[in-house]
Amino acid sequence: MSLLIVYLPPGPPGEYVWVRSDDGQNVAAHGAAAPALLPAAGRGVEVVAVAAAQQLSWLRATLPHGLKSGSPKLRAALTGLLEDALLDEPQDVHFAVRTAAPGGKEQWVAACRRDWLRAHLDALDAAGRPVARIVPELSPGDGAPIITACGTPENAWLNMYGAGVPGGAQSLPLSIGTLSVLDARTLADAQWRAEPAVAKQVAQMFGCQPAILGMPKRLLAASRSSWDLAQFEFARSAAARGARQLGSVWRSFWHAPLWRPVRWGLALLLLANLIGLNVAAWQSNRDLAARRKALGATLTQTFPHVRVVTAMPVVQMQREVDTLRQSTGAPSSSGMEAMLAALAEALPSGRVPTALNYSSGSLRAGGVKLDDSALATGQQRLRALGYRMSAEGDALLLQPEGTP
Repeated sequence: MSLLIVYLPPGPPGEYVWVRSDDGQNVAAHGAAAPALLPAAGRGVEVVAVAAAQQLSWLRATLPHGLKSGSPKLRAALTGLLEDALLDEPQDVHFAVRTAAPGGKEQWVAACRRDWLRAHLDALDAAGRPVARIVPELSPGDGAPIITACGTPENAWLNMYGAGVPGGAQSLPLSIGTLSVLDARTLADAQWRAEPAVAKQVAQMFGCQPAILGMPKRLLAASRSSWDLAQFEFARSAAARGARQLGSVWRSFWHAPLWRPVRWGLALLLLANLIGLNVAAWQSNRDLAARRKALGATLTQTFPHVRVVTAMPVVQMQREVDTLRQSTGAPSSSGMEAMLAALAEALPSGRVPTALNYSSGSLRAGGVKLDDSALATGQQRLRALGYRMSAEGDALLLQPEGTP
């Protein structure tokens, strides 16, 4: 499943910056277009909306026990918990918590204006690009603070998140005064990044050399966030969420560098099994050929007049033995005389068949019905002579062992 990532700007719907990725790890294409001119989002394409950092606020709240993300009761609970911290009316604010967030612990809650989010989602829906997932441009983190300068020289912003950043994540205008929200230690530990358009401005203003990170790569990185702001009224169906999560897990497993050792391990395991199966098959074929060759050698040594050994030397040998028996008059184990003698050995004393039928190495003796004990005794005796016997009603069927 490929990705179409659409950046939701702070203002009203209009032109959208977009990024397309085939594997979730690399940028395949990017640009800016009106909703109707965005790349197609048909089957196999997941549309991910990235909410602008300037539109999001991050608040702390202790969630009630037993309430899951997306529950209407959780929405009401968050309204009561955060009402005093909001500048807007609670009914005008959309809340989101981390998926599967545990209750009873203080954690981050994302907040943005509902009308702003609804306007952008409706515009994308109307253009045939329905959003499956909404992720924040930046979210709170516990690692070293990261400061990213983005925008244009005329409208530049500093996006900050990480340990020591007030509010968990902040997006403020690019200026010397902006950094006053950070203490000296946080500034010393910060990692600086900048989009190409404002990299020179950052270097001159703060005396540092930021790593260059373009907006397409920033949006692609944001799409891998564990946050999904599509909750409550903006939530998609459970089936759609399940399919989206499965596609995201598969895409991450197949392409993410983190899973590369596992992918190599599975590939080597499959290769080892394939090699092992081929070696086992080769060994079996070699053993079979050796046995066939040994049978052929036995055949030509026993019957020197046989010059050509076919693919079935056992059949050839049986044919030659039968021919030799016929020429010498020796009885055959499948002959009627030998089978009658064997039957006489197997039957209890005084039991005589009333009818005999011999055909193609099988002898049927009618009028002889044995109980289970007598039948088992007779079968045991015949097995020692190379025959097998079975009961068929009031008749006994006698055949040489190995007869199909």
